[in-house]
Amino acid sequence: MALRKNLLANYLGQGWTALMGLAFVPLYIKYLGLEAYGLIGLFAVLQAWLTLLDMGMTPTLNREVARYTAGAHSIASIRDLVRTFEIVCCGMALLIAAILCVASGWIAGDWLNTRALPIADVARAITLMGVVAALRFVEGLYRGALLGFQRHVWQNLVSAIFATLRGLGAVILLVWVAPTIQIFFIWQVVISAATVLVLRWGVRRSLPVLARRPAFSMHAFSDVWKFAGGMFMTTVLALLLTQIDKILLSRLLPLETFGTYMFASAVAGVLFQLIGPIAQSYYPRFTELVTHGDEKAVSAAYHQGAQLMTIMLVPAGLALIAFGEPLLLVWTHDSLVAKAASPIVAVLAIGTIFNGWIHIPYMMQLAYGWTSLAVRVNIVAAAILVPAIFFVVPRFGPIGAAWAWVLVNAGYVIFEMHFMHARLLRGQKGEWFFRDIAIPSGAAGAMIILAVLMQPSFLGPIGNVVWIVCAAITAFIAAVLGASKFRPYLLRTAVGSH
Repeated sequence: MALRKNLLANYLGQGWTALMGLAFVPLYIKYLGLEAYGLIGLFAVLQAWLTLLDMGMTPTLNREVARYTAGAHSIASIRDLVRTFEIVCCGMALLIAAILCVASGWIAGDWLNTRALPIADVARAITLMGVVAALRFVEGLYRGALLGFQRHVWQNLVSAIFATLRGLGAVILLVWVAPTIQIFFIWQVVISAATVLVLRWGVRRSLPVLARRPAFSMHAFSDVWKFAGGMFMTTVLALLLTQIDKILLSRLLPLETFGTYMFASAVAGVLFQLIGPIAQSYYPRFTELVTHGDEKAVSAAYHQGAQLMTIMLVPAGLALIAFGEPLLLVWTHDSLVAKAASPIVAVLAIGTIFNGWIHIPYMMQLAYGWTSLAVRVNIVAAAILVPAIFFVVPRFGPIGAAWAWVLVNAGYVIFEMHFMHARLLRGQKGEWFFRDIAIPSGAAGAMIILAVLMQPSFLGPIGNVVWIVCAAITAFIAAVLGASKFRPYLLRTAVGSH
């Protein structure tokens, strides 16, 4: 029951948050222009890189809180651990804001290729980015704790409310106050500060009562340093592999062209909203089952989660690949933007599907406390990818960087999964690949191909959208029918709900 509730909460909450993040993008572009929107894209890149300073604290706290609920921690130890991570995280947040404030002039004047925006305005926007990034850094820690407590419903409700205020409020200010990038980021500061306060209150309410005040404890930190260190290394390498294209493009391309690439990344990134809720819901469940040593239940939950990932991700991803340009045209009402972004969206969507397939196996690795495999695989991938990026970006531009993303994630599916199943869930790699991935994906793919071949030519923009939605739903149903492990669970859930 808790797993179903968490899945539903994560999908509704993150789905609404993603909708709010994307719904206003055409208005941002309209009132700010593509060059200024490029700064919003740059903020997303900076925020991703600044998670390095997290040093693995957020996923570690998520895991340790989940272990506490399974009986692996005392009240005193979990309270001290939360307070220790909280103090370290706030110190890192101040460092983030200070670094970007000091570096804002250099980034604006020497790194970015601005044309229309004044350098001073860009520098002020980057300073504000630092404050927002620092606040979101702290947000992440509190979200990790709440997910560990499995307070998914409350956390997602808070996220959805503030996402609405974040996007809608920014548009109102751009229209009625001033269409400037500084106004946009000032509003982000206000909303992020309010979010931190509410999430902090939620964590405090979730923690058990302790007779003494919780305190900073090096002992509490030392007990989990190995797992946190492995998560830190994994994060460093994952960010290098997923963000190096954006860093290079921000330097090599005009800011307006970079804005187009970041727009395509935002569109393809919608698929991550289908990945995240599943991973977040199954990770605490995996951790509890592993802690209890229930290997049969671990295996069943693993394949169930892997099939759910496929049936949720693949139909939507294939629809985006096949019908990206008409969808973007209806959304943006700009044929030039749709035509320029849709090929990049399609390629990034392919890579994101591959990436989604490895999330459930990766959550299982973390549940066992095994971080070294991801570190080693990422080191090899980085050694291959970084030189490749330097080669393809100057020659092929944004589309070359997108194909690099595909190749990296295809390598994960082929190689990392081989080594994982040699140690965990032995003998089940074939079942994961064929039953969890290939059969549901093949069924969904067949429906999308039929939809492309049978699409009428006389449909207008709205008719095309209806056709695409129907194609995605048909592909989803086909994937469910091909998911032998998840289909009975879905039927039991449906019957049990009546």
